[in-house]
Amino acid sequence: MKRFMRSTNQWLLALFLVAFVAGCGSDSNTPTPKPATATDLKAITTYSLDGATGLIDETGKTITVTMPFGTVMTALVATYTTTGEFVDVGPTAQTSASTPNNFNAAVAYTVTAVDKTTATYTATATAAGATDKAINTFTINGAPGVIDELAGTILVTVPTGTNITNQAATFTTTGSIVEVGIVEQVSSQTTNNFSTPVTYTVYDSNNISVDYIVTVALPVVPLAVNLRSAGNYVILAKSAVSAAGITAVTGDIGLSPAAETFVTGFTLTADASNTFATSPIVTGRIYAADNADPTPAVMTTAIAELQTAYTDAAGRSLPSYIDLGGGNISGMTLVAGLYKWGTGVLITNAGVTLSGGADDVWIFQIASNLTVDNDAIVTLIGAQAKNIFWQVAGEATLGTAVNFKGNILSQTLISANTGAVINGRALAQTAVNLIGTEITEPAP
Repeated sequence: MKRFMRSTNQWLLALFLVAFVAGCGSDSNTPTPKPATATDLKAITTYSLDGATGLIDETGKTITVTMPFGTVMTALVATYTTTGEFVDVGPTAQTSASTPNNFNAAVAYTVTAVDKTTATYTATATAAGATDKAINTFTINGAPGVIDELAGTILVTVPTGTNITNQAATFTTTGSIVEVGIVEQVSSQTTNNFSTPVTYTVYDSNNISVDYIVTVALPVVPLAVNLRSAGNYVILAKSAVSAAGITAVTGDIGLSPAAETFVTGFTLTADASNTFATSPIVTGRIYAADNADPTPAVMTTAIAELQTAYTDAAGRSLPSYIDLGGGNISGMTLVAGLYKWGTGVLITNAGVTLSGGADDVWIFQIASNLTVDNDAIVTLIGAQAKNIFWQVAGEATLGTAVNFKGNILSQTLISANTGAVINGRALAQTAVNLIGTEITEPAP
C-alpha cells in the first residue's frame, strides 16, 4: 500500500513538473508579435526643408537634405507628411510647414502612432559647397519638373489649360545666383514665357556657371482603356468572388475559369435556363464558367479581354507624371493624364481629387499595391467614374468607409472593407472580396 502511495505521489509530481515547464514556455514569456494595424503606423513619408527635398532612408530612419550654398541653418522649417498621430522634436510639438528647428546639428523627430508607440527619424541638413551650382527641384504651377542632370534639361508637364506664357517657377538650387538671360530669378516670383524652351543659368560663388534648358509641355490626355466585354461586369474575377456583411452589388458578376461554387456569400438561385444565377444582394446576374451554354464561352472571352485591357493600361507610354508624391497622392488634386509609379500608391484619409472634364481620362499605372486608407474619399470634379482606370500590378485594398471611384484592373486581389462604397468596377485576375461593401457599375 505504501509502495502504491509513493508511486502515485511520484506520478502526480511528474505531471505537475510537466505542466510547470509547459507553462514556462507559454505565450506569457514569449509573446506573439502583434500584427501591424493602422494604429501602429508611425512613418515620415515625405520631407522637405525650406523647399529642399529630403532623402528618407526608412531602414535606418534617417533623412538627409542638401541646402543651397550659404543657407543659415538656425531656423529652417520642414514640410512633411506622416502616417503617425503627431510628431515632436524633444518637447516641442511639430506642425508641418510651420515649426522651425536649428539644423546646425542633427534633429531627431519622434513620430507617435495612434497606439502611442514611437519611431525616431534623424534629419541632417548640409549646406552645398561654394562650387556647387545645381538646380535640385523645379516646379511650375505645382507640376514637378523631371531634371536630367547629365543632359542639363528640365521637363515640366503642366495641367491642361495652364497659361504657360506667364509662369513663375518654384525651384531650389545649390548655386549662389540663377538668371534667365540677364534677369535674376527669384523662386516663386520671377515670371517667364515658357511657350518655347527657357535657359536657366546657375552660378556658383566663383561666378562659374552651368545651364539648364527648361521645356514646359501640356499633358496629352490619354484615350480611355477599352474594356470590351469585360466592361459588361461590375465584378469580374478568375478564382473567386466572396461577400460578407451587408453587401450590395449593382451590375453583373462574372467568374471564370472557377466554377459557381467559388461565388460565396451571395445565396445564389439558379435561373431556369441555368445560364446564370441571381442573388438577393445583387441587382443583376451572376455568371460562372460551369453555367449552361453559352455562358462558359462568354466568360472565357470576358476574362481574355480583361487581361487585354490590363495590358493596354499597363503599356501606355509617355506618362504626364512619374512617381508623383513618391507614391503618396493624399490631399492632391490631379488633372487628367497618364500617371506612372514604380512603387505602390497610398491614399490616406486626406483623400484625392480628380478634376477635369466629362470626357477626360485618368490612367494610373501602379507597379505594386494600391492602398486606400479608412475614410478616404476619391472626389470627382467634372470627371466621370467610367473614365478612371487604376491599373494595379499588386493588390488593391480599400479600407472601411472608403468612397472610391473608377475601374480597378488588378493583376491580383481586390478587397474592400466595411462601409466602402465603390462607383466603378472591380476587375481582378485572381479574386474579389467584399465585406460590407456597396459597389455600383458606373454610368455609361
